[in-house]
Amino acid sequence: METILLAIVFVLTAAVALLAMVVLRRPTPPAVDLAPLAARIDALDHSQERAERAMREEMARNRDDIQRSLELIRKSTEERLDRVRRTVDEQLQGALEKRLGESFKLVSERLEQVYRGLGEMQTLAAGVGDLKRVFSDVRARGAWGEIQLGALLEQMLAPDQYARNVSTGGTGERVEFAIRMPGAEPGGTIWLPIDAKFPQEDYLRLVDATERGDAQAVEVCARQLEQRLKVCARDISVKYVHPPATTDFAILYLPTESLYAEALRRTGLVEALQRDHRIAIAGPTTLAALLNSLQMGFQTLAIQKQSSEVWRVLGQVRAEFGKYADVLARVQKKLQEASNTVDQGLTRTRVLERKLKDVEAPGAADEGDQWLVASGQ
Repeated sequence: METILLAIVFVLTAAVALLAMVVLRRPTPPAVDLAPLAARIDALDHSQERAERAMREEMARNRDDIQRSLELIRKSTEERLDRVRRTVDEQLQGALEKRLGESFKLVSERLEQVYRGLGEMQTLAAGVGDLKRVFSDVRARGAWGEIQLGALLEQMLAPDQYARNVSTGGTGERVEFAIRMPGAEPGGTIWLPIDAKFPQEDYLRLVDATERGDAQAVEVCARQLEQRLKVCARDISVKYVHPPATTDFAILYLPTESLYAEALRRTGLVEALQRDHRIAIAGPTTLAALLNSLQMGFQTLAIQKQSSEVWRVLGQVRAEFGKYADVLARVQKKLQEASNTVDQGLTRTRVLERKLKDVEAPGAADEGDQWLVASGQ
């Protein structure tokens, strides 16, 4: 606005200056009175001054109005910005408090889970320590292997197909478990001894040497484990293998697959145990497969036994059926004789009927005579 007013003032000033120049350049007329023109110019100057003063006053008023409007706009903007800031602060505070609450809750839950995990780990560590103490005792290790073997036999076989603490010979030694096998005679029984062994110390020394990467110590520990297994196999063979009460071999059960795999890894160990001591080694998986095969064999034997019983019954039925045929022949003969007798009786009956037709009753003749007399009269 102020710029426009300044432009108008500048235009008016230029117009007055141009008019003055035109007047000055005109040739002075002879004996012309310039007083009216000077008075008009003075009036024009006074008008210009009044216009400039009015413009300045208008510009001052406009400037005050603009300043007041800008002040109002500034205050309104500040109020709106303040409201927006408060709203944003409240929302941010609420979101922040919510996020912090959720984060603290999540952290608390995770810490609680960590505490529970630590408690479980402590319990597990205590259990591992108890298990380690149990396995440090030879008898406890043997009991653990025996329990595992018993559970496997109970799962795979029927109760009447195996037995516990079986005396296999005259030495008084009792094997932990023995499988009842069919004997050569009908109803006879042959025992298959199974004993669990767990040479933990030798195996742990071998594992430790393997982890250290000491090849010489690994070989030494492997030989010690091999020697220990041979000693166990010899004890089982001497104590429990006594044919014909038992089979000519027994089973050495190793409770862990890693120990069984290590025994298989030793070249010639399995063959030496079978050849020298008549002992077969088995791990959990191998023994389960063996028991499954024995179960199939037991079922096949039962089927064969039932088949023999069926053939025996069929033989008895065939003999009885021959006797039944003889009885039927005798019955047929008796029935034929009875039929002949009945035919003879029928023949005699017809003969008698023919003879009786010629015979008249005496009472019937007298009645006929009386009827004839009455008719004549």
